[in-house]
Amino acid sequence: MTEKIIIAGSGGQGVMLLGKVIAEAAMKENKFVTWLPCYGAEVRGGTAYCMVIVSNKGIGSPYVDKADSVIIMNSPSLAKFEGRLAKGGFLLINSSLVHAQIKTAKAKSYPFTEIAQACGNIKTANMVALGALIAHRNILKEKSCIEVMKETASSVKKELIEINISALKEGIRLK
Repeated sequence: MTEKIIIAGSGGQGVMLLGKVIAEAAMKENKFVTWLPCYGAEVRGGTAYCMVIVSNKGIGSPYVDKADSVIIMNSPSLAKFEGRLAKGGFLLINSSLVHAQIKTAKAKSYPFTEIAQACGNIKTANMVALGALIAHRNILKEKSCIEVMKETASSVKKELIEINISALKEGIRLK
């Protein structure tokens, strides 16, 4: 099993954190992983994306030309990355911010931002997306992701752990 993932959105949407949680959770499951962050100088509000590869065997390069899964958090990212989806790949879209007709059969749109807001913090839309990815692609275990969240939360952000876990679980329910 090898899953090549591109996650794209704007700076501040937690795109990099989402990629890191996937990578670290996969390592907890003894899988091979690469994580390649890419963002512009403007960071917050500008374009941000990362590439993650999760595999049961060694990985030669962290670069993802054609992705098995693409997670799109905003409209500019859809325009930029929809063409990077491999034939038969899975497209996961934040319908809260993307209002477009999708041409691929393996696309799912969910209102990640609204779900996150209902969980208590709009910034957890990335964890809702992670839950949806887990539900649809079965590449990680929920337990591994929760362990990573608990381990990486700083003392300043400990109150967000439960909200993030709630957001993850809401995403998993989207299947």
